[in-house]
Amino acid sequence: MRYFLHLAYDGTQYHGWQIQPRTLTVQQELDRCLSQVLRQPVYCLGSGRTDSGVHASHQVAHFDAELPLGLDLPTFLYRLNRALPRDIRAQLVHEVPDKAHARFDAVARTYEYHVRTVPDPFAPTFSLYLDRAPDLAAMNEAAAMLLGTHDFTSFSKVKGSEKHYLCTCFEAGWHEVPGGLAFRIRANRFVRGMVRLVVGTLLTVGRGKMSPQEFGEVFRSLNRVHASGAALANGLFLCRVEYPADMVPAAALPTGLPYFSRV
Repeated sequence: MRYFLHLAYDGTQYHGWQIQPRTLTVQQELDRCLSQVLRQPVYCLGSGRTDSGVHASHQVAHFDAELPLGLDLPTFLYRLNRALPRDIRAQLVHEVPDKAHARFDAVARTYEYHVRTVPDPFAPTFSLYLDRAPDLAAMNEAAAMLLGTHDFTSFSKVKGSEKHYLCTCFEAGWHEVPGGLAFRIRANRFVRGMVRLVVGTLLTVGRGKMSPQEFGEVFRSLNRVHASGAALANGLFLCRVEYPADMVPAAALPTGLPYFSRV
């Protein structure tokens, strides 16, 4: 039987999602705890690979297993959360068709990047602090250029494994939240390092060191060296992964900003 597991994690202590030798990753911990609870080797595959230090308020992974006799899904979810480290939480599990795929069947993903402009001792783990508010209008003028289907080579880490850099961007914009700003971007796919490079370059626009028109020139140049540096990982969240309604009902998906952005 194949299952989709919806989870969230604080990525601070992890070297990203994907299993890597001699380092701690979210996938490694999840596989270890799934195998422990289900008493069989279990290997999961996520909807996407978050980088080192990046968080997820909504990640989806699939795994194949047979539940032990007498173990129902609510009890399994409870036991899994007892086994998992406190910075990884399983939120929902449900059956899916045998060929359902957490990565390839996703139709859209949303990331959010959080910036604080008001000092907050509780925020450094989950946001970037700026001592001066950036130019919101200029950043949104530049971000509007991302909408549609484009080649995002300029905003991709070099030597990635992607076969192509075309992404269809459905939403991209900055929004005011209590104490700061949040950038939200929704697309059918993301290339490696894309969101942090986009955010870093948009913040350069917001600081007045690049005009929106120059941002567009960087974007169209298809040359990574013209973009600004990547924004720090701690402000970035994978926050929503969407699937066809017959696979994952929309009611099962999160809505709105993560809790800490609304308080």
